Amino acid sequence: QVLVVEPWGGSVQAGGTLRLSCAASRILSSINTMGWYRQAPGKERELVASVSSGGITNYADSVKGRFTISRDVAKNTVFPQMNTLKPEDTAVYYCRSYYRGYENWGQGTQVTVSS
Repeated sequence: QVLVVEPWGGSVQAGGTLRLSCAASRILSSINTMGWYRQAPGKERELVASVSSGGITNYADSVKGRFTISRDVAKNTVFPQMNTLKPEDTAVYYCRSYYRGYENWGQGTQVTVSS
């Protein structure tokens, strides 16, 4: 089992930047996938970005060119860097780990982008 913790979210104006964080309880190279999802009010949860144990990244079309997911392997932490934020990026963001057939979710953190 891999526990994940997202310590903070934030509020910014449109065009601003936020950097989230997700710390895992195991070394990242052993975790199949670390991902970030989001859920806006009235909408389904959707994948934002993910990174595999080998460092391969994947992004939703809506965030390509604006979001970047990176890793600090020494700290077992994944960082989604969110640039040029838009009001439609407002949502609760969740970190998810997938490890040996099991998934674990963080508690979620609110990101609010005002116009």
